[in-house]
Amino acid sequence: MTRKIRLGAFLPGGGQHIASWRHPDQPADGAVSFEFHKQLAQTAERGLFDAYFLADGLATSIGGTSEGGPARVAGFEPVTLFAALAPLTTHLGFIATASTTYEEPFNTARKFASLDLISQGRAGWNVVTTATEAAARNFNLDQQHPHAFRYRRAAEHIEVVRKLWESFEDDAFIRDKDSGEFLDHDKLHPADHRGEHFKVAGPLNVSRSPQGHPVIVQAGQSEDGRALAAASAEVIFTAHQRLDTAQEFYRDIKRRAAANGRDPDHVLVMPGVSPFVGRTEDEAREKYEALTSLIRDKDGVALLNGLCGGTLDLTGYDLDAPLPPAPPTEGMKSRQALIRQIADENNFTIRELFRWIASARGHYTIVGSATRIADMLQEWFENEAADGFNILPPWLPTGLEDFVDLVIPELQRRGLFRTGYEGRTLRENLGLPFPVNSHTLARAAAQAAE
Repeated sequence: MTRKIRLGAFLPGGGQHIASWRHPDQPADGAVSFEFHKQLAQTAERGLFDAYFLADGLATSIGGTSEGGPARVAGFEPVTLFAALAPLTTHLGFIATASTTYEEPFNTARKFASLDLISQGRAGWNVVTTATEAAARNFNLDQQHPHAFRYRRAAEHIEVVRKLWESFEDDAFIRDKDSGEFLDHDKLHPADHRGEHFKVAGPLNVSRSPQGHPVIVQAGQSEDGRALAAASAEVIFTAHQRLDTAQEFYRDIKRRAAANGRDPDHVLVMPGVSPFVGRTEDEAREKYEALTSLIRDKDGVALLNGLCGGTLDLTGYDLDAPLPPAPPTEGMKSRQALIRQIADENNFTIRELFRWIASARGHYTIVGSATRIADMLQEWFENEAADGFNILPPWLPTGLEDFVDLVIPELQRRGLFRTGYEGRTLRENLGLPFPVNSHTLARAAAQAAE
């Protein structure tokens, strides 16, 4: 089958751009409006997107280090929201973020397995190692764990969740009313995990879904993040400004996946792209300028304070001066480095920098016609930089509708994107294999050896 671009839609109800809530098209209360999220999900499904993706935080960012902007101060917990949206859609996947730093594996495994059953196999888990001191203080800590510690815990957390997702083999439930046999107990398996961070007996009290278990997604770009992604992730979200750095990341991940004994084709790399789409180049530029003009300086400064790792407070700095050096962070190391790269390569002042990253936070921003945007996606897709893209519409719903109505038809015309969903589960639509239960494989191997 011809390789196709995969597309995720990153659609926070409060909008991507830090000033999006001020745009006339965007509901000011979109972050806490279920009806608005329903509209976004149904538009994404109309556009044949693979999945609706949501990030998540475990602290309220107000004031000096607010990465999300004012409209993201409060919003829905993603799994809860997606459980409500799933019955209102038929094919769209739902990728929710949950933290390996502050959640227990049993809770994570249970809620995502439940979402997978509710959606009939359309759930994905975006694995994150939560940064920020503010989040740490909400979970019995005075300061966040070191970066390396968080990634060691994350690796074991994923291991335990996977064991729990294999508690029941796919045909474990007999449910025979005549015989009274409900469950084949030989096909129920405890986790029996004891490790550095977790001690979990299991089994999980949620059965398998039509796609086996949720798709595992990860977004780290640091050395630790790459190692974790190559070992465990099936989809990798990443942020790049240039084709050459995207290619380096793509090829590195594929090599690492192969070294881990995995099929590189089953590890999908999807860079983030924030498109301002117009019917003409001038119209796209007008949309960009109109939204950018709504940024308040203090919100731009707060955005940079957060993205620079929380180690640099730009309050009071001359906004028309260069970005000063930021001390190393135990937070998002790769994003801190990327923001530095964007500032240096473009010779941006502080003001120019926050205006440019206000929508994408380090992901690729492109302003242009549908043809120009399709050209960029095609170039990266065909030159070992991407298997697909996570689309970040700058404001909603119009930014999403522009992409669906203008860019999707152009990609379809070029034969690069589907004209209909391939299957009903997220795995089928992403082209990922069904994860056969390891206990089922072991049983088959034992029977073959007899």
